[in-house]
Amino acid sequence: MDGCTNYTVLSEAHRAQGNAERPHDKYDNTLGTGWYRFQGAAGDRMPDKCVLSYRCGAKYPGWLNGAHPTVAEGVVSRTACYSDYSDCCTSSNIIKVKNCGSYYVYDLQRTCWHCRYCGNGGAGKLH
Repeated sequence: MDGCTNYTVLSEAHRAQGNAERPHDKYDNTLGTGWYRFQGAAGDRMPDKCVLSYRCGAKYPGWLNGAHPTVAEGVVSRTACYSDYSDCCTSSNIIKVKNCGSYYVYDLQRTCWHCRYCGNGGAGKLH
């Protein structure tokens, strides 16, 4: 299945890395496996730098530990890290990422309890 044409959109504003609002009770431990694209208020991609804990609606926000791929690289494996108050990668899992030209898609897996994949939205608006 081609992730560039068959994906689920993640667009919720509370998924943005700039969101520090309570409650921090939105987790992806029940997320269905498959391709996802970040859009809208969530941002247009996963952040690729450490996201502070208690952001994007979760206790442990998730970010992409590694560079986003070029189109030529095709589908690559990357580590999704989850931050807590003392460690930018207290927990992690492997995901796949694909550059579709003007956007990225992510083959996401269920996360740890209290963990959530973040979008890069609101990066300049941290509370």
